[in-house]
Amino acid sequence: MDVGLIGAFLGLVLVVVLAGGFWVALSLFAVGILGIAAFSSSPPGAILATTSWGQSWSWSLTALPLFIWMGEILFRTRLAEDMFKGLAPWVTRIPGRLMHVNVVGCGIFAAVSGSSAATTATIGRITIPELAKRGYDERMTLGTLAGSATLGLLIPPSIILIVYGVAADVSISRLFIAGVVPGLVLVTLFMSTIVVWALLNPSKVPAAEFSMSFGQKIMAAGRLIPIVLLIVGVIGSIYLGFATATEAAAVGVAGALLLSAVTGSLSWRTFKESLLGATGTSCMIAFILAGAAFLSVAMGFTGIPRQLAEWIAGLQLSPMMLLFALTVFFAVLGCFLDGISIVVLTVAVIMPMVEQAGIDLIWFGIYIVVVVEMSQITPPIGLNLFVIQSLTGRDLLYLARAALPFFIVMVVMVALLIVFPDMATYLPRQMTTG
Repeated sequence: MDVGLIGAFLGLVLVVVLAGGFWVALSLFAVGILGIAAFSSSPPGAILATTSWGQSWSWSLTALPLFIWMGEILFRTRLAEDMFKGLAPWVTRIPGRLMHVNVVGCGIFAAVSGSSAATTATIGRITIPELAKRGYDERMTLGTLAGSATLGLLIPPSIILIVYGVAADVSISRLFIAGVVPGLVLVTLFMSTIVVWALLNPSKVPAAEFSMSFGQKIMAAGRLIPIVLLIVGVIGSIYLGFATATEAAAVGVAGALLLSAVTGSLSWRTFKESLLGATGTSCMIAFILAGAAFLSVAMGFTGIPRQLAEWIAGLQLSPMMLLFALTVFFAVLGCFLDGISIVVLTVAVIMPMVEQAGIDLIWFGIYIVVVVEMSQITPPIGLNLFVIQSLTGRDLLYLARAALPFFIVMVVMVALLIVFPDMATYLPRQMTTG
């Protein structure tokens, strides 16, 4: 049977199984077994066992549950409330005023969470009622939250960057450092969007409620010290070479436990809930990674990745055209799959053509995360939109329209990454050479 027909058949089976509501991991395992059993003489059981074991004991994967646990601990602290009170006095003179707290707050929490959904829920439960009470435009408030919370995927420690690093066999520490500058640029773009909107719609921005002296602002900013120290401890230890990503994750968990104890939110109940939440999420992601690794090996037995890479090479696409095609491809996938599933489903297949095009794998990791960020605010599978819907009860299409300006900002960010690749590669090079 022609390899192209085999690939089309297995792809169709995977789409049907996923559309039927089966777990992503189980769907990957099922299609992999079918591919090996039907189109190869190799034993699927033995391959399943060895591939799953080989994927699950990866040392790089150890950072994943630790960073997830850190985010779960901080989710149960007063962190979001303290950030709102610490940031609010500093943004009242910027057009858009307190809406900027959504952006900066999401950026800060993303630096200790690694999860877009957790960032949305944590910041949203504080800022949505506070901004509504002060008369801020609801649509723009929800749009800024939906867009800014995607920073949880990009700003380290990012869970999806860990998944990409494991799947593509790339240094997770270097990926983390590569995400710093693009993350800050995206924060700047989001804040600039709010400024432009506020200047065009001055009647929709309430007047400043209070005025503080510089000394009072400094006192209020003291609430940010614990979280800033935690960020410095995690990211700084990686950049300075004091710790690997896994060791930095352990530092982050210890710091998060200390922070929750100091704020009085650490109890046996919250400790147990955070541990169970982290265990459930980690097992889900590890299960998906194992399924993706097995499906990748199964595809190798059919020869599909090799023929696909040869076909792409035969098209003689320039790196720019390849990236354009991949951007459209990932954006479409993002309408139906979550970010982690997109990465584990596609990385093994597209890596040969990406390497053949001479694209830096560290840069590509940041690129793919920014593109996947876009899918967090696009229906029907926009996780950030679902979280905000649970907080507000608003219609999903209303939320998608509110987030549209920030979707456009992320498209601009993809273009900036392509035009200025050093944005993602400069700091990792300093790690290597410094």
